[in-house]
Amino acid sequence: MAKGELQLEPAAPGSNTVESKGLKGGALGLLSSVVVGMASTAPAYSLAATLGLIVASGGSLLAGVKAPAIVLLAFIPMYLIAVAYQELNEAEPDCGTTFTWASRAFGPLVGWMGGWGIIAADVIVMANLAQIAGAYSFTFVGGLGWTSVADLASSTLWSTVAGVIWIILMTYICYRGIEVSARIQYGLLGIELVILIAFSVVALIKVYAGKAETYSVHPSLSWFWPAGLDFGTVIAPAILTAIFIYWGWDTAVACNEEADDPGTTPGRAAVMSTFLLLATYALVSVAAIAFAGTGTEGIGLGNPENAADAFAAIGPDLFGDSVIGKIGIMLLAASILTSASASTQTTILPTARTTLSMGVYKALPTPFAKIHRTYLTPTTSTIAMGAVSIGFYVLFTLVSPNLLSALIGSVGLMIAFYYGLTGFACVWFYRKDLTNNVRDFTMRGLVPLLGGLILLVVFAYGLIQYAKPDWLTDDNGNNVTIVGYGAVAVVGIGALVLGVVVMIIWWLMSPDYFRGGTLSRRSSADLVLAPPANVEPMFGLPDSGDMPTVIAPDLSNLPPGETAVNPETGEEFTKGPQA
Repeated sequence: MAKGELQLEPAAPGSNTVESKGLKGGALGLLSSVVVGMASTAPAYSLAATLGLIVASGGSLLAGVKAPAIVLLAFIPMYLIAVAYQELNEAEPDCGTTFTWASRAFGPLVGWMGGWGIIAADVIVMANLAQIAGAYSFTFVGGLGWTSVADLASSTLWSTVAGVIWIILMTYICYRGIEVSARIQYGLLGIELVILIAFSVVALIKVYAGKAETYSVHPSLSWFWPAGLDFGTVIAPAILTAIFIYWGWDTAVACNEEADDPGTTPGRAAVMSTFLLLATYALVSVAAIAFAGTGTEGIGLGNPENAADAFAAIGPDLFGDSVIGKIGIMLLAASILTSASASTQTTILPTARTTLSMGVYKALPTPFAKIHRTYLTPTTSTIAMGAVSIGFYVLFTLVSPNLLSALIGSVGLMIAFYYGLTGFACVWFYRKDLTNNVRDFTMRGLVPLLGGLILLVVFAYGLIQYAKPDWLTDDNGNNVTIVGYGAVAVVGIGALVLGVVVMIIWWLMSPDYFRGGTLSRRSSADLVLAPPANVEPMFGLPDSGDMPTVIAPDLSNLPPGETAVNPETGEEFTKGPQA
């Protein structure tokens, strides 16, 4: 172990406890958590990369002008799952999030796959993020006057080199500490949102003033209603793509151990982030569709050539060739660059904390449990995330640059998998409390269950469409496939299959976690040994110091003279005198 590192271990075999993971507590308040959550979604980058894919796919219209309806529909499961995160985080604010909660609810196998879902989604998306950040680095510099550099944006080699540099830079920032990361996010997110709002206002003004394109259209409330769209062939796959633009708010929860109030602040930040994102996406998607239209020619969002980056197509026509116009185009490029770079950073944050938690509980090799003594950040976990991301980014690029477009839908499958699992975990964890009152039934049962079911159905229907060979085409009209199936489906399912293989290998090498020796199943109604006086009874957590002993319902393991307490109701139980 390096001199500047700490490695955490479970307190004792079979105790299910671990002392503080060593992350810097109290570093994030509510505003900082909201900023981290929103920045993780990368609003500008997400819209640029997915809006065209929601409007059309495979050279034909998908949602068309109904894209805002898809954005609205995708918000519904995101909100429902955000509530599940909030409720589970209140009971167990562990940075492993889905990994920890699913392990508690369903056992180690399901929990491990939940953690893998987070890891796989983040590693896959890093390739696309890095590509966008790399290309827009040259575009932005070219806009400053160095025109020869702008041409490098279309070079696969140099965009990849720049993308790798971005990953290394953001990995270092994450390594240096959560406060440094949060301060950088304030600036990056602020620039991004201001430019997006300006883009929307200018677009709508030109549309209503009659100074837009000949095929521009006036916005209509009907755009927010999905009437006429088929669920199986249009809505489900489009929602999987749209889910991608919301994904990332859970970073606020993944950083729960560094929040000022781990039990409440991260959950509130997650819910607030989803609503703020909905408002942003609704405005920008309406403005973009109104200005560019959904045609398959020119800057139309239905044009396959614009699918990978809608804003790059719209920008020059929207802002024009004047000096102010060129500044507008440069600022738009800056928003995409800051968005992709910010998301690169905030994608590393939750993954490093998930693997940190998995390392602490022996679900991954123990080096993943190391914390830097000074920066109080995961060391091995952060560096490993950066290194693996670079490896997969280069691999995907070598296989085919067009494969990067397939990653958006593949990530959607991963998101639906582990978000949906979190919804089901919430219901099962609180299953014994659902009849307590209307609030518990609704917020801990009905809402998370609906979120999980929606994502399960969308996952199934979307996978069927993604597996079709002609689902995704390249610039030349050729199908993007792997072994004869749509690349989107193959990458998504392949990632899950790889997870099963890695899990089995690690199970054979280190079975403690899989036997329940480090992280056992538990529900919210389990009794715990009463704590010392003046300490509020609660479920102990891996990041909150010593955890109370879980007492069997029949009090068989209650020590003589001690008291068991239900942490939900406060009811106390004592064992009667032995006969």
